[in-house]
Amino acid sequence: MGSGLLGLLVEEVMRKERDHAHCQSVITHLVKICNAGDVLHILLRHVEDTDPNAIADSITFLTQHIQTVLIRLGDTKPALLGLALDALHKQMTKLPVPYLHKQEQEDEYGLGRSCTALMTFVQPFVQEVKSQDTTSPVTSSSSAELKSVLLKFCMESLREPLLEVQFDRKAETSQNSALWSFATEIMAILPAIQEPLCQLLFYHRLRRKDDMRVVKDNGSRQTESRACLAYLLLVQLIAMEVFPAVFSPVFVLQCNMEYIDVLLSRKDESWVLKGLQLYDKSLGRLLDNSLSIELLDMKPFHSVLHNLLKIMMECPIQHLKAKAIMVFQLFIEKLNGEAKHKFFRCFMKTSKHAGVESVILKNIQNHLVHSSKSRHKDGWFEGTLLISLLRETVSLPEGPETDLLHGMDRVMVSLNLLRYLLIKEKKNLTNIWTDLCDIAEKYIKTLRVCLTMSKSYYLAELKKLHDTKKIMAKELKDITVKKSMQHMVRNEKSGPMPPEAQDKVLQCALITHDLMESLVVRIEELIEEQV
Repeated sequence: MGSGLLGLLVEEVMRKERDHAHCQSVITHLVKICNAGDVLHILLRHVEDTDPNAIADSITFLTQHIQTVLIRLGDTKPALLGLALDALHKQMTKLPVPYLHKQEQEDEYGLGRSCTALMTFVQPFVQEVKSQDTTSPVTSSSSAELKSVLLKFCMESLREPLLEVQFDRKAETSQNSALWSFATEIMAILPAIQEPLCQLLFYHRLRRKDDMRVVKDNGSRQTESRACLAYLLLVQLIAMEVFPAVFSPVFVLQCNMEYIDVLLSRKDESWVLKGLQLYDKSLGRLLDNSLSIELLDMKPFHSVLHNLLKIMMECPIQHLKAKAIMVFQLFIEKLNGEAKHKFFRCFMKTSKHAGVESVILKNIQNHLVHSSKSRHKDGWFEGTLLISLLRETVSLPEGPETDLLHGMDRVMVSLNLLRYLLIKEKKNLTNIWTDLCDIAEKYIKTLRVCLTMSKSYYLAELKKLHDTKKIMAKELKDITVKKSMQHMVRNEKSGPMPPEAQDKVLQCALITHDLMESLVVRIEELIEEQV
């Protein structure tokens, strides 16, 4: 009779139409005295059937009573706890994740309240595992199963909602954040149930067979969970005090590449940002020139680089694009001489983006400048190796038909690089002078053809635009105001941009051509002076 009454009382309380203090008291009493299995079935049914607009209220109210029932159970507790956590977590993931700190403070949809309620809910079971481990040196099957259930809940929570949460906040705001507290508690539970963070991150493939029942399904979801774990640990430094300091930065980076790749491959802003920050932190821990050619040949590095470049070239969110460019530069700085040489050559062969190619060329010049000031010379950027690198990087990808305006960045950096090398090498007439002049002359010869064709095109377009404007001005004088307005509307709809904007673009293009020509003339002067 009590179990039959329980469901009606819960429905009455969830309606919130009047004060339900007496109903809640009765529910509390029935939960304690009725058959535990029946009560749990009724409460979980209400969790699963919750109205979408009352999810947070349902979780907050029902978790306390579900917890009471589970504590009463014996050997069946782990399995039923797993059912309860699955049902509660499934409902929680339906709540929208706040984007701004203000939205989180307001907690309109109740995600913060739900996370807090769930943390309160699991604490007795975490304490039970800890006490069992303290009192008994041998882990019982019940304790092992309880650990597995809690581990599964933690890993699922890392993926949802924590991967969606914006954690880039000032310290004072994170202290009052329910979601920050939820993340902190999750990271505390893992070592408490004897799941070392380093084992979850780095040695998960070596887990014992009896430990694999939690992670055997949904492999990609588990990788995403571990990616969030790596982010919280290494970027936000949550639970860093229990993380061993014995791992080398190169090893940590290698292990993190799988997680960085997963995060960067998504289009969600929060995922991509976490991936970029994790990559940034992992690279930042390295000494300079730590990345060797052997590491670059590993598949995860190729995949991460592909995703990073995609963000740099295609991402519409400017702060992500800027962060990706910064991380790309940091990656280059961590390469040793041999790896840089190989990477620059391979990249310039395959890349189709002038802006990114200009970054590579600028890095070649920066490396040469740094090497010239250093006592330790880099043999990979000297002599015949430098010449072979220049022959493959200082070029016009489409020959005389190269679009100079589209490839302006690459062309300007190439010219500056040649000018720098000619000035540097003419002082001591090294054995690469002849080859260097040959590269410069061939490049300039092709570039001059491009400049002539391109400049003629833009001058013709500018003349055509000016002639069109004259015709339009004459028409405005010859026809009525009404017809004139109709003509102007038709013209505006048909053209890609107004005449004034077209004029500006064409003028800028001609100025760019003049800058290129001035650099070409200077390079020709340097070659002639030496001759």
